[in-house]
Amino acid sequence: MGLTMRTDKMPASAFNTNFDKLRRRLWKSTLVTLCIICCWHTPATLAKEETAARPRIGLVLGGGGARGAAHVGVLKVLEELRIPIDYVVGTSMGSIVGGLYASGMSADEIDRELRRIDWEHMFDDAPERTERTFRRKRDDDFYTVKLKPGFNEGELKLPLAYIRGQKLNLELSRLTTHVSAINDFDALPIPYRAVAANIETGEEVVLGNGDLATSIRASMAVPGAFDPVELEGKLLVDGGIANNVPVNVARSMGADVVIVVNVGSGLLKRDEIKSAVEIALQLTNFLFTLNTKNQLASLTENDVLISPDLGDIGGGSFDRVAEAVVIGEQDARAATQSLRRYSLSPETYLTHVASRSVYNRQAPVIDFIRVDNHSQVSDQIIAQRISIKPGETLDEQRLKKDIGNIYGLDIFQTVTYEIIEENGRKGLLVSAKEKWWGPGYIQPGIEYANQSGSDSKFNFGLLYTRTQINALNGEWRLGVQLGDEPSLSTDIYQPLDPLNRYFVSGRAVYQSRQANTFDNDGNKLSRYNLRGYGIDLAAGANIDTWGEVRLGYARQTGTARLETGQPADDFDYDIGYAYLRLSHDSLDSLYFPRKGHLGRAELQISREGLGAERDFDQILLAYNRAFSWGKSTLIGSLVINATVSGTPNLQSQFQTGGFLSLSGLQQNELSGKHMGLGRLIYMRNIQGGKLMPGYAGFSLEAGNAWQESEDISGNNLIYASSLFVGFDTMVGPVYLGYGHANNGENGIYLRLGPLVK
Repeated sequence: MGLTMRTDKMPASAFNTNFDKLRRRLWKSTLVTLCIICCWHTPATLAKEETAARPRIGLVLGGGGARGAAHVGVLKVLEELRIPIDYVVGTSMGSIVGGLYASGMSADEIDRELRRIDWEHMFDDAPERTERTFRRKRDDDFYTVKLKPGFNEGELKLPLAYIRGQKLNLELSRLTTHVSAINDFDALPIPYRAVAANIETGEEVVLGNGDLATSIRASMAVPGAFDPVELEGKLLVDGGIANNVPVNVARSMGADVVIVVNVGSGLLKRDEIKSAVEIALQLTNFLFTLNTKNQLASLTENDVLISPDLGDIGGGSFDRVAEAVVIGEQDARAATQSLRRYSLSPETYLTHVASRSVYNRQAPVIDFIRVDNHSQVSDQIIAQRISIKPGETLDEQRLKKDIGNIYGLDIFQTVTYEIIEENGRKGLLVSAKEKWWGPGYIQPGIEYANQSGSDSKFNFGLLYTRTQINALNGEWRLGVQLGDEPSLSTDIYQPLDPLNRYFVSGRAVYQSRQANTFDNDGNKLSRYNLRGYGIDLAAGANIDTWGEVRLGYARQTGTARLETGQPADDFDYDIGYAYLRLSHDSLDSLYFPRKGHLGRAELQISREGLGAERDFDQILLAYNRAFSWGKSTLIGSLVINATVSGTPNLQSQFQTGGFLSLSGLQQNELSGKHMGLGRLIYMRNIQGGKLMPGYAGFSLEAGNAWQESEDISGNNLIYASSLFVGFDTMVGPVYLGYGHANNGENGIYLRLGPLVK
């Protein structure tokens, strides 16, 4: 049996036709597959593949104070060259620029913000006087020394640094509001780390989670200049003392290549070391320079180092921020050849940027408000001063004013805010931390007045204030004054509600003061020493932070003893009156004001039934207005005091005379039942800065004192003028002046004390 096999062959033309059909089907399937892949291939996926195909780049921004503004210029060039940044690490000023860049801000946006900030104002942490409570403003009247150390349980305590960082905290919170709900810094548009140092051990602390603004603030807390930041039980300061150029941190995040910007000033040269200040600065430079050298030694040929030549721009030269930005941009352009090897094509770079997380920069709607209160006062003291309500859009200007009013209570070390997110709801968290050196404070005061040809006066005072004696922030004060006018006083001030709209107060005092009598030619006839005991009880209402209405009763009894001059009998005196007082104070400074008002209107009703020797009524009116242009300030003042009925005795008559109160005359040379004074004061800032600003100016004055109302006339006004220079020092305002009155009297004055009263 044979096996037969049969094969049917297909014609070639038919085979080719079927092959073409199959090929077309395969192409269609391929195109569809590619379309599906592209549809599912998001920018983030493309970015991951693009990152895998190139080295991952870390940007390291070192510390250097104001010199760190050069980082912004470098960022501009990196954006221009389309250099992808995968990680950002910063120390000190580098943490600010790096943190803002990592949050999604562009180099141009950061540049605008740095130029907009008033850096001099930022580093002055005293509460704005306009935001201080009316009670706290009165501390300026006689107690002029600015330092207020704590005194508690027999121990004297001082702040840990010159600047608390309150204003800087608020500025950083404002700049990072759009990412303030992000706790993991890897979730920022660019993964980020801030480097701080543990002041207890000196070791570096890498911050990769928490509140971005707080982490930045910790990284730049220069020891002694800024308060340390406490995080997770560690007291953190400027990372520059441990790792000023943290290359190692960028590599630990995953960077294959690092671009390093070093803005450190290096060591001072021999001819630059001229004082103890430079010696101390050089010791700090040793730490910064040594750890920087170690980090830079780890760089390879694939890394890029940019060290802007910032010349004499110092770490504190914040007035030259714009100049530093330009220098940083110029020096980054000089490194273009090294940088360009990491440039991406325009399309790939856009894809890379688009892959970053984007957070809404519009102000959020606040769903809830929470207070984190680290003090002895009620939470309502804080909560009721926050005007923003749940359901409203965050208004940063309103919030800044509210926080300023809370900080103006002067019991908190810092008052900060965060935007937090819980269960999809956004909330406002306000945190208030009381001064660690409180709640008891000592404030010294010095008063000195000397006039050529007259007696000098010197008093030294010490005021102890104990705040937070109860949940409504009641306070107790004890004052001691030594010198020509010794005194001892104690008082209680008790708010009646959390907003301190209403209050009661009581004061007891022993005091000694001088009263002189003069003849019509200005010759001193006698000097009396008035010593007495008294009380002052009052109830009142505060009007915002600028005003107060007070209804009170004052009683004093004492003895007037002749010390020098013509023989006269000693006498006892009694004072007793009820008063109604309206006060206004919106001056930005009591000593050298540039804007605002200061005024008082008071009615005093003296009656024998209230303890007085005689029945009489008096009205006291005073108003001061300051306004400025450029470095110039003009202050207008008017004082009118009148006895509207009865005849007051010596101790209750009005007095005037002396520097800026009819200059040329002796202190309180004129006295009478009525007194009037008008003056214009011009002064110009001749020495800027916060340390000890100086002013030069002159005054024009007119006034007099009269015994009888029918004697009041423009024809018997005394006209006077003065020339002066003044300095706002740490112990208070100091003035040196010359005065001349048209009655022929002249005087040279040296005075320590407020200019406007």
